[in-house]
Amino acid sequence: MSRILITGSTDGLGLATADALQSAGHDVVVHARNPERAGALDPLVGRGAGLVIADLTDRDAVRHLAGELNEGPPLDAVVHNAGVWSGPAVMPVNIVAPYLLTALVPGPRRLVYLSSSSHFDGHPSAVGVDWRGTKSGGHGGGSSAGGSYADSKLFVTTLAAAVARLYPDVLSNAVDPGWVPTRMGGPGAPDDLELGHRTQQWLAAGDDPEALTTGGYWYHRRRQRPHRAVHDEGFQDRLLRILAEETGTALAPR
Repeated sequence: MSRILITGSTDGLGLATADALQSAGHDVVVHARNPERAGALDPLVGRGAGLVIADLTDRDAVRHLAGELNEGPPLDAVVHNAGVWSGPAVMPVNIVAPYLLTALVPGPRRLVYLSSSSHFDGHPSAVGVDWRGTKSGGHGGGSSAGGSYADSKLFVTTLAAAVARLYPDVLSNAVDPGWVPTRMGGPGAPDDLELGHRTQQWLAAGDDPEALTTGGYWYHRRRQRPHRAVHDEGFQDRLLRILAEETGTALAPR
């Protein structure tokens, strides 16, 4: 049995991932943005899931969350599922929070970061990026004030690859769950919600040889080729340096 944190687990893919992992016998820790949203997790908590609450747009809240997690039983895996599609929270939630949790919670040996096929439209440049979410914009695949959703997903996919390179003992992978009918994806999304969470579950806890690999970009349990910038070590290092400077927190040696 593994202990696994799933961020953004009050609905959609996060809730499905948490439910599947708990049903498979794992000890899950679910996450909500605020106490009101946490009510959706009552069934999982009632079955024994741990619950943490933190607004991932707030760096101090992310740091408090990391401290809370480090004081509890060790985590075996983290599924960085939380994400937003538009607005000023795009960079804080989609890349800054996963980066900080990776840096501040050093124990897990499996890390799964939610990417998107939109990352192919991202720009491998941090110039003008609104890491703090103080500007409007951040919508859709193209450029916008402070960076786009596509940019954020390129960054988090690159983070997954960088962690895999720097920490050989950690299984770090990115997943494109597909365009699925969630609150963010919309009811008309054409992909399969069931398939949309199975890869995260598999990478977080599976024991198949392929699930025990690292540095991959996956779609429905098939390894895909990501944007060429993802495995560019120069871009990885620049991104990590900027995130360390922006947050005042560097990835520590392990």
